[in-house]
Amino acid sequence: MMEIGEIRRIVEAALLVAGEPLSVEQLERLFVDGDLDSEEPRALLREVLGEIETDCQERGYELVRVASGYRFQVRQALSEWISRLWEQKPPRYSRALLETLALIAYRQPATRGDIEEVRGVSVSASIMRTLMERGWIREIGHREVPGRPALYATTRGFLDYFNLKSLGELPPLSEVKALIEPVLFQEADEDRDVADGSETLVEPGTKQNVVTLEDGINESSKFDESDGNGGEDGDELTPQKNDDEERPLAEVVKLPTPD
Repeated sequence: MMEIGEIRRIVEAALLVAGEPLSVEQLERLFVDGDLDSEEPRALLREVLGEIETDCQERGYELVRVASGYRFQVRQALSEWISRLWEQKPPRYSRALLETLALIAYRQPATRGDIEEVRGVSVSASIMRTLMERGWIREIGHREVPGRPALYATTRGFLDYFNLKSLGELPPLSEVKALIEPVLFQEADEDRDVADGSETLVEPGTKQNVVTLEDGINESSKFDESDGNGGEDGDELTPQKNDDEERPLAEVVKLPTPD
């Protein structure tokens, strides 16, 4: 039978070395019968986790709960300094990828045809491949319409990456839109050619032609499992403008990332 302090040290050590979130069930498997003096060992472990979370409040790191379990991470407010430990810049994602991910998250399950109908351009196969390789989306079946296009939904990895416990914690779409567009406009302004008083050029991705996600999503459409859209997979649609053709720097945005 272990003292509560020793149990806590074991839990803290496991969280530090795991490299991924640990669930209460996984933490319980660290102990053998008799180690935990409780009829409800998981309740005891949750109590220990709560104490650890409280003690981290004045520290540079925190204990957070995400979809897959608990993990330690550096506080977001300190990322400006901690990021200097690494020379490589944080990953940057195109507007096309970001919009595709948002459409899947808010309309899942969704087909490529659903996404293309909203965005008005074809969905690049490389974008879908990148999202799947990152572990943010997965194929969950096929829509029973001609062509049987694949249905995509987000994963636990997606929730973990964005510090979410469930899809219900996704921010309102208006907040997502506010995150994307100001960065697009700012970077577009920086890239315009205004040398020698020449005429200002309006580039794709600026305010004149930014794709508005709300054109195809609204709050009532979140997680609609019975979406009646009969659109076929994008591979069977007529040729449209490809996402990868001449995407300007103005259309590259940063996703918020956990430390």
